[in-house]
Amino acid sequence: MDQANPFETPRTYSLHRAEYVVGFAVTTGLMIAHFDEIRWLPAIALFLYIDLIGYIPGAIAFRRSGGRPIHKAYYVLYNVMHSLITQAAVAALWCWLVKPEWALLVLPFHLFGDRGLFGNFMKSFALPFEPVRQPGYLRLLDDLGLPHPKPVGHVTEPVPVGHVPVRKPVPAPRADAAAAQEAPAQAAVAGESAARQAEALR
Repeated sequence: MDQANPFETPRTYSLHRAEYVVGFAVTTGLMIAHFDEIRWLPAIALFLYIDLIGYIPGAIAFRRSGGRPIHKAYYVLYNVMHSLITQAAVAALWCWLVKPEWALLVLPFHLFGDRGLFGNFMKSFALPFEPVRQPGYLRLLDDLGLPHPKPVGHVTEPVPVGHVPVRKPVPAPRADAAAAQEAPAQAAVAGESAARQAEALR
């Protein structure tokens, strides 16, 4: 929403996605206009390699984890491979080492489609690899008076914890708790003893 509150409400999230839908539509139009000029074997390879490296390994690890956190490397792979910066660098290298060509349109086509159509943005270490509604976010929406978003898939999966385990408060040792409970009684006894000694000295 802003630099002091880097989260999104359902409405701003939809507006954010809409920008990428426009980019997806423009890219699709260019691909249709130059359909006969696209080398489709390189195009398919360029389209698939992003998910083969960046998504599929993490998705498999998530499903095998049974809801436990998975390694951060899967998050890094996803974020690197689904970065417009990374794919712009790949396109620049392709133009230099191979040639500029319309097949490179599949790179923005893939990323714009992921973000605009499916709502998939960068992944945070603090959240599950796949989208699962978090109680903390739902409480935030309650505080803002906003409706909850619809659940997102994975209904057969156990409810996963975030990648970063929640830190639970450490309970006080029983000895300390018992001492804290006994302290008022001991203070009262000490007070009564001091009063008796003062009375005896009079």
